[in-house]
Amino acid sequence: MTVEVKAEETQVVEVVVSEQPEEALTVVEETQKVDESKPKIVEKSSSFREESNFLSDLKENEKKALNDLKLKLESAILGNNLFKKEEQPKEIAKPAEKVEEKETEIVVESVKQEGEEKEELKVEEGKVEGGEEEKKQEEGSEEKTVECVKTQENEEEKKADLVVVEEKIAQVDREISLWGVPLLPSKGAEGTDVLLLKFLRAREFKVNDAYEMLEKTLQWRKDFKADSILDEDLGTDLSPVAYMSGVDREGHPICYNIFGALDNEELYKKTFGTEEKREVFLRWRFQLMEKGIQKLDFKAGGVNSLLQINDLKNSPGPSKKELRVATKRAVGLLQDNYPEFVARNIFINVPFWFYAFNALLSPFLTQRTKSKFVVARPGKVTETLLRYIPVEEIPIQYGGLKRDNDFEFSIEDGGVSELIIKAGSKETIEISMAEVGTTFIWDLTVLGWEVSYKEEFIPTDEGSYTIIVQKAKKMGLNEGPVRNTFRNNEPGKIVLTIENNSSKKKKVLYRYKTKKSESF
Repeated sequence: MTVEVKAEETQVVEVVVSEQPEEALTVVEETQKVDESKPKIVEKSSSFREESNFLSDLKENEKKALNDLKLKLESAILGNNLFKKEEQPKEIAKPAEKVEEKETEIVVESVKQEGEEKEELKVEEGKVEGGEEEKKQEEGSEEKTVECVKTQENEEEKKADLVVVEEKIAQVDREISLWGVPLLPSKGAEGTDVLLLKFLRAREFKVNDAYEMLEKTLQWRKDFKADSILDEDLGTDLSPVAYMSGVDREGHPICYNIFGALDNEELYKKTFGTEEKREVFLRWRFQLMEKGIQKLDFKAGGVNSLLQINDLKNSPGPSKKELRVATKRAVGLLQDNYPEFVARNIFINVPFWFYAFNALLSPFLTQRTKSKFVVARPGKVTETLLRYIPVEEIPIQYGGLKRDNDFEFSIEDGGVSELIIKAGSKETIEISMAEVGTTFIWDLTVLGWEVSYKEEFIPTDEGSYTIIVQKAKKMGLNEGPVRNTFRNNEPGKIVLTIENNSSKKKKVLYRYKTKKSESF
């Protein structure tokens, strides 16, 4: 059967998937509402959405909890009670007062001693006249007065300085923020409610627990120096281990964690060889988390969390003690100090040992955190990721169409079409090339492959020869997406043929465009 494709002709397919957390580990089939033999444009869809941050969508008990937390936080900030008491003004004041007292005592003592010495000299020598003695006493009194005035002025200056210090400290507390979001509720910032709802949801809307969590997070960030971590140069050695790339169907930034990169013994030792190196690794990982948070909106209707993809292919596994300990610590700190910042945690290429490792971590995870886990075995990676991520945003190593530093396709080029091929059948995709000198470029992938695939250019003139662009070949399970180009010297069409000899239907995803360059 042949499917002729023209750029202006598209049909829409509706994708239906489950939103239930308990179905997170199953792969839901897409329901086709049109003829499966025809191409369709894949619409954006999603199997999950963030919980609403609009006040009108909150339950009454949730609204009350949010208001109570805001009142508690407002009082703490204005009362300068959010952080542990450090008695900063008193520590500054006490030493200053003591120094002044000592200096004053020394001045007075020296004046007295000087007066006494002069009186003794008068008795011994008997040469000081009465008028001169009175004059000297007056001079001593003047010296005492000058010193007292100076001491008083210094004390007033110290007190004034302390007032300025106290005012500055109070001002800093009132301006306190978290991820750029003001925490003082009376400021009326839109992001404040969104941020506080994260802490409330992490603690099941228990106000005191949420407030305590916020307090500990602020203290941890202060001790960890998290607010300055984005400015630190922690090197690029670990870039293959984790990186940010693209967005999912709902616009969540995607963070990829590639555990297999640590199978390299040299990199593993460089990362976990010493306690100091493990600390650098943790700091680097939190720096990446902070970079991801910079992409969030902190708005009621915006994107306020990330999507995590954890690739366990060739991972060193739990046998590596250093990795196990570092992972456990990182998970604990992320859960305690970054509440509700992960929309989904997808584990792909999951090996058999993962379930045992997950059982070890499970006691340290909240039920809410565990409900966001999605697990995919190696044969279901692409199919699972497609539930959450558009194929054009999925890297080619995971069966998607996204390539590093790709300048060929962009969002403006339009969407991706799909075609269903029934078991034991053959389909073709035809791209018209009526204009001579046209260059076309196309991407194509088949979920699960295990099909025969070929590419041809068939001229309109029956007297011309068919050109084989890609000869027929069997494509195995682990084949990557196909990209190819062709420039015609006569009118005709590109024909892509996919033959499905398996017992299961196959889904083909493809896109194409006219390339601006006239030659290669």
